[in-house]
Amino acid sequence: MEETRKVAIVTGGASGIGKAICYELVAQQVFVIICDIDDEKGSALEQEINQNVIHSRFIHLNVTDHKDVEAIITGTYEEFGRLDYLFNNAGIAMYGELYDMSMEEWQDIVNVNLWGVIHGTQVGYKIMKEQGFGHIVNTASAAGLGPSPISAAYSTTKHAVVGLTTSLHYEAEEFGVKISTLCPAFVDTPIFDSAKAINIDKSIIRQQVSKQKMMTPEQLAKITLKSIHKNTPIICPMPMRKTMDIVFTIFPKLHKQLMRMVCKVSRNARVS
Repeated sequence: MEETRKVAIVTGGASGIGKAICYELVAQQVFVIICDIDDEKGSALEQEINQNVIHSRFIHLNVTDHKDVEAIITGTYEEFGRLDYLFNNAGIAMYGELYDMSMEEWQDIVNVNLWGVIHGTQVGYKIMKEQGFGHIVNTASAAGLGPSPISAAYSTTKHAVVGLTTSLHYEAEEFGVKISTLCPAFVDTPIFDSAKAINIDKSIIRQQVSKQKMMTPEQLAKITLKSIHKNTPIICPMPMRKTMDIVFTIFPKLHKQLMRMVCKVSRNARVS
């Protein structure tokens, strides 16, 4: 591989948004380290991308394990002599009323969605600070920009990721490091199907979600790469971001009605 070729690490890279980001990076001549807990999908993606030329490598990674995260990030830097992009993208979803949740379920979602991002950011940022360049992109959600009833635990982790990332965005400026948070809304990915539903009929929630105008992961990946080249702090599809800001800030009564409607629909989907 050419010494000047850029290098990226993408966690949760084997499917959904992560997979689309991997393809978009490769299209921009970036060598990609695909990290995921799903070995089958990760290996399959590596083979897909590398049909003609070696553009990627798959490495098994559980982002909740700090030592493994550190080993992969530092190992990549030591091998290639640079780390241009780090996408802390791995995440899980969880639906359910707060009173139905156990502490184990809290720990599961916080370990992946928040600690997984912290592990990557802590290690990657130190490397990028020393080399004097690089861009970290932490995947949050539109649920991290406002209330998200019946998925309070998920929203909690995503609000935390937004807070971490937007704060570090300004800390990192002096050292030549760029930091962005990705806040997708309705993107057609497997996360809805794989989400844990606590005492809720997930098929009913999926029906409601399917009524929304869904963006493809490929569309989001293109928006993401264009936005990070501009060093945008919060990357969110603009129509959704503007709509959220207007409804939440200017029309609070309408916002309350929408949130109550979400509660009603979700409670109609209860299975116990």
